[in-house]
Amino acid sequence: MLQTPATRTERYALGKALRKQVPRRALATWSHRAGRPDPIDLIKASHKGRIERLIPIRVGRMAASPYGFLRGAAVVMASDSSQLPTTGITPVVCGDAHLGNFGFYASPERDLVIDLNDFDEAHPGGWEWDLRRLVASIWVAGRENDASENACGDAVQACVGSYQKEVRTLADLPLFIRAFNRLGVDRLTTEADGPLEKLVTRSAKRARRRTGDRALPRFTREVEGVRKIVDEPPLITRLPMREEALLTKAMDDYLETLPLYWRRLVGGYTLLDVAQKAVGVGSVGLRAYVALLEGSSTEDVIFLQLKQARRSVLARYVHGDSPFHAHQGQRVVEYQQCLQTVSDPLLGWTTVDGRQFYVRQLRNMKGRIPLDELNAEMLTDYASVVGQLLAKGHARTSGASMIAGYLGHSDRVSRALCDFARRYADQTEADHAALLSAVERGALPAEYE
Repeated sequence: MLQTPATRTERYALGKALRKQVPRRALATWSHRAGRPDPIDLIKASHKGRIERLIPIRVGRMAASPYGFLRGAAVVMASDSSQLPTTGITPVVCGDAHLGNFGFYASPERDLVIDLNDFDEAHPGGWEWDLRRLVASIWVAGRENDASENACGDAVQACVGSYQKEVRTLADLPLFIRAFNRLGVDRLTTEADGPLEKLVTRSAKRARRRTGDRALPRFTREVEGVRKIVDEPPLITRLPMREEALLTKAMDDYLETLPLYWRRLVGGYTLLDVAQKAVGVGSVGLRAYVALLEGSSTEDVIFLQLKQARRSVLARYVHGDSPFHAHQGQRVVEYQQCLQTVSDPLLGWTTVDGRQFYVRQLRNMKGRIPLDELNAEMLTDYASVVGQLLAKGHARTSGASMIAGYLGHSDRVSRALCDFARRYADQTEADHAALLSAVERGALPAEYE
């Protein structure tokens, strides 16, 4: 027998009713509880299976600043968030929605858009987990840019207010219509004011130059008439012959995960070279490769990146120890396509020597707003943008009407999360100090760049 779906009004009411179980003021909750797992132990455990020689680089990048620590410590915040009040509304979430994980990239039509752009930890989970991580990162980044505590609070409230407004707006739209909502750079520069508009314009201009053909002089050199990827240890290194052969086979398997048109297009290119290339902060030490493909001329090139995908840091708190996804690279790709309005058309996945990877373009006009250039006013304006983008991602999957019903129209949630962000920024600084102490006493190796 067919069931009648709950109406939007009924879903709003369900969300509003959740306030009795989880009062909105409970979102302010944070304290260093007894029995909290040692963040240094969690970080050490996350190093298992990584390339040993790259771990000191990862630790060095995390040790560089409290924000660097937060970037690399998604496993720590996932553990903390699992102990905090939650409504039980579980859309697909980014899992690592800090301020630096939003940025520019090219749509399939080669328009420059801005959206969430890191999905290694993406997984169904509490929307609060993403929003908590985002507001904490705003406060930490604000402090590092010498913003006052009041200014950090203003930025967090702008972020949450924007999230609240956008999720309600989208919840009132049909599912099919909201699926096409996106924020292009042209629209962003129109909506941004003053200094932020200028910074967006400069950053977008840099992003548009980040294409495969422009990367050729930087990443390659000609060897006996054939382009080869340069060797720049320890970050870019040549592969042993066996690993190179495995990677070549994996590229063939990757093609089978693409839609027919893109499979035929990429299949028309020739694989010239592969190398290992370390990237990011949290990802350092996991296997990551770059592949150079050439088409009908020496300037017709594609750089593809293969990044190792492991189980999301959220998964154990949602599913326990039981596996839920057969292929972690496929998980990353499919949830990226859920959260982004438009995605890299060359997204796919493959397996190399038993390890699971996702594949994407390395140079796809990717770029981001430089966080260290955000003054207090710009931080508030940009926080509003990323709050809107996070809401858009969540609303594309499920639960938008219930989230909107829970949030309501008042500023209670923004004030609560403002308190949380300040407290968790304090905790992040304490955890960063603990990391520095571990490095000083030799408990963790660190290499500073």
